[in-house]
Amino acid sequence: MVAFGRPPAAPEESTAALLAREAAEAAELRAHQARPDVVASRVERVRAQVDRLCWAGIVLGLGFTMTNVQHFAAGTAAVWSLPWLAAWLLDPTVSLVLLAILRAEQVTARYRVRTGPWVRRAKWFTLAATYVMNTWASYAAGSLSGIVLHSVPPLVVFVAAEAVTDLRDKLTEAVSAAFTEADRRTPAVVHESRPGTSARSKHIGRRTSFAEYLATARAAWAPGTTVTPSWIREVTGCSRGLSSRLAATLTRELGGGELP
Repeated sequence: MVAFGRPPAAPEESTAALLAREAAEAAELRAHQARPDVVASRVERVRAQVDRLCWAGIVLGLGFTMTNVQHFAAGTAAVWSLPWLAAWLLDPTVSLVLLAILRAEQVTARYRVRTGPWVRRAKWFTLAATYVMNTWASYAAGSLSGIVLHSVPPLVVFVAAEAVTDLRDKLTEAVSAAFTEADRRTPAVVHESRPGTSARSKHIGRRTSFAEYLATARAAWAPGTTVTPSWIREVTGCSRGLSSRLAATLTRELGGGELP
């Protein structure tokens, strides 16, 4: 029975050949997985997931604090009176400023641009204001359970707001590290001279003729060398279409004994 996900081996394929083929496929897969573009794409997906989860937690936490802040702002105002209705605007005012700061930091952290001190002060002030307004009634009543209950959402928002910025910065560093590691592991390309290079260099700046290509191939030929189009292209650098004609011509010359 053939294992799931693995193509059946040919009847004549030996175990060693099968292992060699699987090793080559695994090496090719690892090479693609280690490419900086692939790593960057994966990090971008993780970054998007982190953003969505953190934003969901922040919005839910701010939504939880809205009623307590409204109750703090309304005080003893009658329900549906103008002060009572205006009290609902306090929490959105603070939350929208906080969300605007976090959204700006999302972009600056992506491109590793540091913001000024007033940005952090504004973020901390909005978070502190939300915390105080949300827990004031519990502190005034001396209710420990109320303090804990109404402290958790603002503190979670505060911690998430600080952590998400650092996480974005570290994810950006991960992408940069992937590109740096790829550059470090890429071997330097050494251009070795091949037979016929000096001959071809004489014709730089003008079109090389068929006779010149043939002379280059004739000079590179040695006894025991098999004349093929690929060998012709290797020693002369000619096009694929011309290499077949050159190989045929040189083969006829070798067969006719015209070469020493």
